[in-house]
Amino acid sequence: MLPPLNALRAFEAAGRLGSFKDAAAELHVTQGAVSQSVRLLEDWLGAALFERHNRRVVLTPAASAYLADVGPLFEQLSQATARFGFPVSATRTLSVNASATFTLRWLVPRLEGLRARHPGIEVQVETSNRPVESLQTAYDVVIRGGPDTLYGYATHVFLGEERVPVCSPALLQRLPLQVPEDLRQHTLLHTSSLPRLWPDWLASARIPALKPAAAVVFDHFYLTLQAAIDGVGIAMGPIALVSSDLQAGRLVIPFAQPRLKSRSYCAYVPADKTADETIALFCAWLQEEGSFSGPTLQ
Repeated sequence: MLPPLNALRAFEAAGRLGSFKDAAAELHVTQGAVSQSVRLLEDWLGAALFERHNRRVVLTPAASAYLADVGPLFEQLSQATARFGFPVSATRTLSVNASATFTLRWLVPRLEGLRARHPGIEVQVETSNRPVESLQTAYDVVIRGGPDTLYGYATHVFLGEERVPVCSPALLQRLPLQVPEDLRQHTLLHTSSLPRLWPDWLASARIPALKPAAAVVFDHFYLTLQAAIDGVGIAMGPIALVSSDLQAGRLVIPFAQPRLKSRSYCAYVPADKTADETIALFCAWLQEEGSFSGPTLQ
C-alpha cells in the first residue's frame, strides 16, 4: 500500500533540506502545509520522522534510512515522465464555492493577482448561499461566514467584516445627511435574505422607529449594492466588499458609527484535503489578501 504521495514529497524535501521552512519555499507552499503533510505521513506510518527543535528539524535514524530509499524514487519518476515524451502540466484547478456577492465584489477582482502570484493555480468558481453541510458537490474550498465548527472541515478565517450605511456621493449632494435622523428623507435599500440589517442599525443608532421616505427590496445583495452605487438609495454596506467602491469614490459612508459587527469570511476545507499543498497555498493567499482589505473606516 502506497503512503500519501503529497505527504511523502513534503517529507523528502524537508528531510533533504533539514528544514520545514526551506522545504516550503522549494515546494511553493506554506511552512504550515509542510508540517501538516509530515504529520499526516507520520500518522500513516505510525512513527515519528523528525526530532523537532526550535529552528530546525532532525531526521530520526529510521527516517534517515527511509529518506535514502525514497529520495531517488522522485528523481526516477521525473526522468520516466520526461522519457515518456509528453510535457507535464504544472497547472492545478481548484473548485471553489462562494456566495455570488462575495464572488463578484471581492474574489473576482483579485483573481488576476492570484494568477500572477501563483500561475500554477486555476480557480473554478460556483456561487451558492447554501450551508456548507448541505452542498451536494464536493469542493476543494467553500467560502462562507463564520467561524463555524463544521464536522469534517477545517476552518480558516481570512477576512473580517463590519457594516455601515453607504450611498453614492451624488445622492448626498441632492439630499445631504447631517445626522442619522435625516434618513427620513431617503430611500433605504433592503435585501430580502438580510431583513434585519437596517432595523439592527437603526436600533444601534437609537432611532428604531424611524420611517424612511421609501424602501426598495431586492432579492440579491449584489443588486442592493449596485442600486446604492446608481443613486437609488442607501444600503447597509459590508466594508470589505465595497472597499474598492469607497476608494474610487463610487460610494461614500455618511455615518461611520455605529458599525454592525458581521460574521467573518472563512474558507472551509474538507478534512481529507487539508494536507493538499495547492489548497494550502490558495488559503494562504486568501489570508494575505484579507489582511489588506479588512474593514477600515476613516
